[in-house]
Amino acid sequence: GSQGGAGTMLGMEWAGEVVDFGAGVTGFARGERVMGSGRAAFAEYTVADKGRVMPLPSASMSFEQAATLPLALQTMHDALVTNGRLQAGDAVLIQGASSGVGLMGLQIARLMGAGLVIGTSSTPARRERLQGFGAQLALDSSDTTWPQQALDATGGKGVNLIVDQLSGAQANQNMRACAVQARIVNVGRLAGTRAEFDFDLHALKRIHYVGVTFRTRSVEEVRELNRRMRADLGEAIATGRLALPIDRSFAFDEAAEALAHMARNAHFGKLVLSLA
Repeated sequence: GSQGGAGTMLGMEWAGEVVDFGAGVTGFARGERVMGSGRAAFAEYTVADKGRVMPLPSASMSFEQAATLPLALQTMHDALVTNGRLQAGDAVLIQGASSGVGLMGLQIARLMGAGLVIGTSSTPARRERLQGFGAQLALDSSDTTWPQQALDATGGKGVNLIVDQLSGAQANQNMRACAVQARIVNVGRLAGTRAEFDFDLHALKRIHYVGVTFRTRSVEEVRELNRRMRADLGEAIATGRLALPIDRSFAFDEAAEALAHMARNAHFGKLVLSLA
């Protein structure tokens, strides 16, 4: 959601070197290469809570690569594993799978043992690339028959878990694609914050529906979220099994151009601002 106003420092994830840390902070060293999330990332220096920072897992990982990871890892591990209660063998669908967060969701779902991973995108060229990030089936979210296609792919049972970055009119479509007692975790509202909701279908399928955001979580909650993510995914991050494509890197003084490029929605993967 939108926050701040004129003068707000933008950016929510970053990578760099530790300059200094508070008296009560342990486990970090000055000059250590780290990545993390928090406010005011579009700057030469930023301040972050210790629980949102993790060392770069290998000497070969660049700052540019590292800067693409924190929010996608945090968001999708929390959505799939903690709130979505992903079980081995589950059929999982990621709405908006061609976004950076969505691409990470596909990879985490496969890593954690999903039996079928489905990704959606309204763009044919992007759908063609989803398989390379773990999707076994790519559906067109602008095609009103996509829920039936998901049902067909699961032998009529429906998917067990949907991570939804769209909502709006997709809310009822999501439920049509669901199995009985499926879970829907809403992490984004790119298609709208308000729409009709079929309460009868929701009840009939006994769907567990939860919305998540970082905006109302305490410092302690975010620290625990990151701890769980690192415990489950740390090895996969270190070995490169979880990674995101960089569509384009921009120099720091090209921030306005980078934001304009993002607004055109023609990219695949992440955009990076570099101070190098």
